[in-house]
Amino acid sequence: NIPIHKLEQLVSPVPRHLQSDLRRHKCCFSASLPHQMALVSPNGEQYDSLLRQLRERMDEGCGETIYVIGMGSDGGDYGLDDVDMEASVATVQSLCEQTDSDLILLRERSEAGGLVRDYLIRRRVGDQDFLEVRVAVVGNVDAGKSTLLGVLTHGELDNGRGFARQKLFRHKHEMESGRTSSVGNDILGFDQEGQVVNKPDSHGGSLDWTKICEKSSKVITFIDLAGHEKYLKTTVFGMTGHLPDFCMLMVGSNAGIVGMTKEHLGLALALNVPVFVVVTKIDMCPANILQETLKLLQRLLKSPGCRKIPVLVQNKDDVIVTASNFSSERMCPIFQISNVTGENMDLLKMFLNLLSSKTSFREDEPAEFQIDDTYSVPGVGTVVSGTTLRGLIRLNDTMLLGPDPLGSFLPIAVKSIHRKRMPVKEVRGGQTASFALKKIKRSSIRKGMVMVSPRLSPQASWEFMAEILVLHHPTTISPRYQAMVHCGSIRQTATILTMNRDCLRTGDKASVHFRFIKTPEYLHADQRLVFREGRTKAVGTITKLLQSTNNLPSNFKPPQIKMQSTKKAPYRREDGATPANEEEASTARPDSPHQSQQPVRGRN
Repeated sequence: NIPIHKLEQLVSPVPRHLQSDLRRHKCCFSASLPHQMALVSPNGEQYDSLLRQLRERMDEGCGETIYVIGMGSDGGDYGLDDVDMEASVATVQSLCEQTDSDLILLRERSEAGGLVRDYLIRRRVGDQDFLEVRVAVVGNVDAGKSTLLGVLTHGELDNGRGFARQKLFRHKHEMESGRTSSVGNDILGFDQEGQVVNKPDSHGGSLDWTKICEKSSKVITFIDLAGHEKYLKTTVFGMTGHLPDFCMLMVGSNAGIVGMTKEHLGLALALNVPVFVVVTKIDMCPANILQETLKLLQRLLKSPGCRKIPVLVQNKDDVIVTASNFSSERMCPIFQISNVTGENMDLLKMFLNLLSSKTSFREDEPAEFQIDDTYSVPGVGTVVSGTTLRGLIRLNDTMLLGPDPLGSFLPIAVKSIHRKRMPVKEVRGGQTASFALKKIKRSSIRKGMVMVSPRLSPQASWEFMAEILVLHHPTTISPRYQAMVHCGSIRQTATILTMNRDCLRTGDKASVHFRFIKTPEYLHADQRLVFREGRTKAVGTITKLLQSTNNLPSNFKPPQIKMQSTKKAPYRREDGATPANEEEASTARPDSPHQSQQPVRGRN
């Protein structure tokens, strides 16, 4: 390991102004009354003010917040003596009972004026409810993404030869090559005390998601994305369609910042997803190589394109400060871990436990759910999975499903709901779920469709305006250029009809008029989009939805039922052939493994 004094030269320590600005963060605050003694013996008016503040912060932090006792209203750590501290803790415990929450001690430190304590306040949840945070895992191929998730979720260290990652792969070719090619999901559950509840099956090593969710008050959903360049479209879809709250960028300490690392970091920044970095394989990396990797990482994060504050996390105090300021500040925590020895794994787990979801929820909003995958389950029927963007969806609700190829929305009934493989009666905004739908075929549903409340009166759009920034293009972009548009779970080719400049090159900004070439989509103004084709990459924001004068493109053809080909395969008819022989011969395919490639002959 590198000496501490050398690491401090490479990576910024936790800035003092961030340590004193905890109270400004929506998920971390202290009593902002005239003085820090307000918690010791508050009168009725002060108590009501404290309770109102706590409820506001709990709502903003989606059910949890960090409460600092001993911090003054100006952000200074004044400290309290033992008697005042106990009285303050009793007051906060009373506030927690009023809000049906638990009080968990994170750390205690001594300042010049006495003690300062940091507490995590987390709202109690029901048996079938839990807080959910989605974390996308990105990084170059062979950075250790799947291995880290295997270690975190299954509680067993890796053997250095791919033991941990085998538990996450979905396909045979992934196990053979060791490379992820599809979007994988796994969960890590924390109880009210912040302890990991994942207990793999002792026989097969698989995780029982239902048991984990029943025991958890908070569940981290990991979205395991592909690192190889040829699977970039899958990674882009995972980042846009699965709506992660945070992004975990993996960097192999022995390889450094290579390949797709910068691409994935740029994608997270373009989508405004907060990023933290995990440097892996520190057990096998020489000290000088690790030092060089950290130096390059610091330079990249401080560059004008990122403008982050890199902070090396070395102890629990650093974890609390970085987690408290992570969503609102430009801070970028850096963890150094080993999947083989388990070094610093406890710090990473503590950080994940303190992360708060960014999604706000209002029950009176019209419901909206975006579909990112479809299934056909025997005995159940058609099942769709995705993310609830807003509102509340209950069992047996009637929703509008669409748009279809003609831009229409069809009423559909929800017959069952599952969260993390656990049956529930309702889902709220920001939660992922799966719905079993009545009387609809899987073939009529595609990724990118939505289920919305009838109150929204949804309209599908063929055309839209967007402000885009071209990140890279080898030549110039002009009207009639076509590329793939990723917007939420939508993934479809669009054509540039017009733009406010003659042509676009790398680094240019413009207002562009797009038109989908296949089917209309359900869009919102202010949605983020990614525009790509080969090495061309652009990001932007939808500014306006347009009503097309011609709702169907000139080359549009309505969906048709595929008819069985009546073309006869060559055969020799002999005397005695029956009409049944003729029909069999006419449908025989010479290239089919189930058909004989010999001519059909009649009976002798």
